[in-house]
Amino acid sequence: MLKLKRILLVEDNANDAELTLEALAEHNLVNGVDLVRDGAEALDYLYRRGKYAGEPGPNLAVILLDLKLPKVDGLEVLSTLKGDDKLKCIPVVVLTSSREERDVVDSYRLGVNAYVVKPVDFSEFITAVKELGAFWAIINEPPPSSHKGNR
Repeated sequence: MLKLKRILLVEDNANDAELTLEALAEHNLVNGVDLVRDGAEALDYLYRRGKYAGEPGPNLAVILLDLKLPKVDGLEVLSTLKGDDKLKCIPVVVLTSSREERDVVDSYRLGVNAYVVKPVDFSEFITAVKELGAFWAIINEPPPSSHKGNR
């Protein structure tokens, strides 16, 4: 039986996390969503350390990553992820309030798959997240799970 890939949401703002989870649920995505609240927890989740030790490796459709995070910022999480042959093929979408040119440039330089600025308007935010979830969890064709990042 095919196991559905999960969505990892890395978001420290409780309101933004709740809105994102609601938007994904409204789209009736059957993919599960895991929520982590800071960059250090995101790395623990990805590397199965701390409270995630002993759990099976992450089977992710996409990571929705905020940039302005406590402990370890989003750019450092992105850099670590994209620098690891075992994890670099996981699609990452930066979902942030930052419109700073430097953040956009640095994100793409580090290998982000998409950069989305969170709309301020509630309905636009819900629509944006629904579309992101549908694209990455349903429409996008990821590399086979046996792909190691090298050929």
